[in-house]
Amino acid sequence: MSSPATFLGGEPRSTRRPPARHWTLIAVALGTFMTYLDNNIINVAIPTIERSLHLSQSGVEWVVSAYILVFASLLLAGGRLADLFGQKRLFMIGLSVFTAASLIAGLVGQVDLLIASRALQGLGAALLTPTTLAILKTTYTDPREQARAVGAWSAVGAVALAAGPLLGGVLSQHVDWHWIFFINVPVGLATLWLGARVIASSDVPIRRSIDTRGVAFSAGALLTLTFALIEGPQIGWTAPSIVAALAATPLAVIAFVIAERRAEDPMLDLSLFANRTFTGATIALMIWAFGLFGIYFFTSLYLQRVLGFSATTAGAAFVPMAVLMAFGAGISDPVAARVGAHRLVSAAMGLMGLGIVSVSLLGAHATFGDLMPAFAMIGIGGGLTIPLTSTILGSLPDERAGVASAAFNASREVAGLLGITIIGVILRAGQTAALHHGQPPLTAFLSGYRLGLVVAGVLVCAGGVAAWVALRDLPSSRKAAGEPLRVPLGQTPITAAD
Repeated sequence: MSSPATFLGGEPRSTRRPPARHWTLIAVALGTFMTYLDNNIINVAIPTIERSLHLSQSGVEWVVSAYILVFASLLLAGGRLADLFGQKRLFMIGLSVFTAASLIAGLVGQVDLLIASRALQGLGAALLTPTTLAILKTTYTDPREQARAVGAWSAVGAVALAAGPLLGGVLSQHVDWHWIFFINVPVGLATLWLGARVIASSDVPIRRSIDTRGVAFSAGALLTLTFALIEGPQIGWTAPSIVAALAATPLAVIAFVIAERRAEDPMLDLSLFANRTFTGATIALMIWAFGLFGIYFFTSLYLQRVLGFSATTAGAAFVPMAVLMAFGAGISDPVAARVGAHRLVSAAMGLMGLGIVSVSLLGAHATFGDLMPAFAMIGIGGGLTIPLTSTILGSLPDERAGVASAAFNASREVAGLLGITIIGVILRAGQTAALHHGQPPLTAFLSGYRLGLVVAGVLVCAGGVAAWVALRDLPSSRKAAGEPLRVPLGQTPITAAD
């Protein structure tokens, strides 16, 4: 007898074909674009918001961090809820919350309400984001079509990565800072209308209990870690609140592991990490995010502080990088089919790491054109790593697709915060050393910035080695095609040597 989990609306999953799959992809891509955009659209607008609302330094930090804090902390919980209550239902709820919170953020004129609305945006994003990859996984059942859909999804994320600073700079400089939030409202309403019509329902035919302890401990671990990473550089790593958060994080992780091992229906099956492909690909993906988000944040400062670019010009400098990243994501599937996913991803991360190091060679007099070769390497290399995403997504069965998507996004968000924090620590250490040697502040900043980029570039190249190890033992037929490997829970891949 077939498991109820293999049925949807009384039809076997293998014969289900959601209507207008390309429109489903568009709806999912629009939702993804909105949440990714909010990760960085506010950064270049902060000086304008600070002057408008008369913010203190603490207020500035919380306006930026409230979104990331709630988003990263609740991603795994959102993925679990998507698996329990249906992907479409959570997509629509999360999108509704995010859109409403964006409208509130644009309307408010007080810092406490702005921070609260940013946190509410994070809640909506945490419910919405895990469903995006899960919907693609269940909509595109053919591995090659699924890989192309994931490539398109990743390309949209790359575009949002560049559009954030550009839109934030243009709107805050030439329109009004409130529009960095208002811009989400018409897009959100249009996506709600489209999603309601084209995304197939994913009713859950069997009743499961919610792993409340797993949700609580995972959210607690991410919450304390995220808080420490955001606030540590500002108030000091030895501050009592930071020490307490750093001490609480491993305790919450240990409690989470114990709870998941004992749970009858755990939120995250820990046996997945016995699969070397899944674990290795996740590590490589985290290193990718560490390098990309870390250099992205500090390069924005370099462009404005050292090169004297305006906010709009600095945002525009990232557009070619994002276009090439989207292009790389689009061609990653056929290229992987020709050369093998392990070779492609390893070479792509090596190219990306080389591009990051190349930026460190530029000085205080670099021009817009001088930036482009290095930015091009980062963009095309970052886009060609998409087979990592397909591998992670394909490592879980369909009924765990929400958790797969949540684990992917949570690992990337946390790694991105680590990149910003650790590279920031390296930058400040190099800057302090240069100041002690009598260098002027601008030169000292450039010295620390260069050191941080070199470290990030070397780590990304090391991530290429991790990707090679993770993907090299895929069965030869799937390695050649760049298809995601589907491995039963708790089992490691069978190699050709076996």
